[in-house]
Amino acid sequence: MEILLKNGQLFTMRPEEKPWIGDVLIKNGRIAEVKNNLNAPSAKVVDCSGLAVLPGLIDSHCHIGLFGTAMGERGVDGNETSHACTPELQAIDSINPYDEEFAYARTHGITTVSTGPGSANPIAGQFVTLKTSDKPLIERVLLAPSAMKMAFGENPKTAHNGKAPLTRMATAAIIREALLRAKRYGQDQDTAQEKNTSPPPFDIKMEALLPVLRGNLPVKAHAHRADDILTALRIAEEFNLDMSIEHCSEGHLIPDQLSSANGVIIGPLLGFPHKLEVKNQSPAAAKVFEDQGVLFAIMSDLPASHVDGIILAAGACIREGLSEDMALRAITINAAKILRIDQRVGSIEPGKDADIAIFTSNPLKAVNARCIITLIDGQIVHEQKSV
Repeated sequence: MEILLKNGQLFTMRPEEKPWIGDVLIKNGRIAEVKNNLNAPSAKVVDCSGLAVLPGLIDSHCHIGLFGTAMGERGVDGNETSHACTPELQAIDSINPYDEEFAYARTHGITTVSTGPGSANPIAGQFVTLKTSDKPLIERVLLAPSAMKMAFGENPKTAHNGKAPLTRMATAAIIREALLRAKRYGQDQDTAQEKNTSPPPFDIKMEALLPVLRGNLPVKAHAHRADDILTALRIAEEFNLDMSIEHCSEGHLIPDQLSSANGVIIGPLLGFPHKLEVKNQSPAAAKVFEDQGVLFAIMSDLPASHVDGIILAAGACIREGLSEDMALRAITINAAKILRIDQRVGSIEPGKDADIAIFTSNPLKAVNARCIITLIDGQIVHEQKSV
């Protein structure tokens, strides 16, 4: 199926490209052309005059599908607190693909989400990055696993009913021990292969951590306070981990020390500071990161808010001095870069997946802007018939 989007204000997110009026041709689920005055006789034409045409928005850190909508405790599948170290857990095994939040996401232009375990465990398990379409779950997946979740600070040391970890020291020690054991496990496997001897007994936890140590699986490190951020970065340096800092509530206090992180994902930015470690969280941090050249994205952290909270949060960052361009990048192409999916999504460019959100106006500047059409893989998955 071909679709031609005509005369829209295009926010392509290509480098240094300002919004402009143009056309987007979609073929076979991909963006085929982005130009002026395109013609495609066999295409369905969508008149986008006066509308804002954006890349599908990306929520780079949430727990959609693992914390069920309006289900209470029965729908909570994000934290396995029976053990403090659970790298073998896979978020895809807990996701309810029929949770109504996926449909809600589509109606608000969010086309990609990264979702996974919560922050109760120092090593919590594996995130998955997927589209928000209504296809079977496995067909939505972009990356599985997409990252290993680790957590520092208050949550791990208060989640285990008097069992370890009880301190930040113990949290770091649990992570280090697991990584050292996995390193030895991998070395023993290599030695057995070289010498044609029996490998070490299978260990599902160690198997899950080997891709992390080998640089094939990034780490999402939950860390709010500055000291927790620095602990995470020390461990990343010790084990040569590909790590992004998630939440990063006090990262703006130490921006010069974030250069070794492979991206920062801030948020949730709209909530009340319900615990001590988030008291310095602020939308003003985004401007600091922009000025310091720190690659960052904005999260909803659902269930902290609906996934479209990233739109309001980006707007709040603009209010505090962030440029409009960078705010939109934080929920499109920069989010895609941190998630390692920018070759597929995050901008309107030929060859990329045709994930597009069409709004009545720029949603970061107008709180009454509505998403009237959402496309995922070239299919219209949401359409508001009247504006």
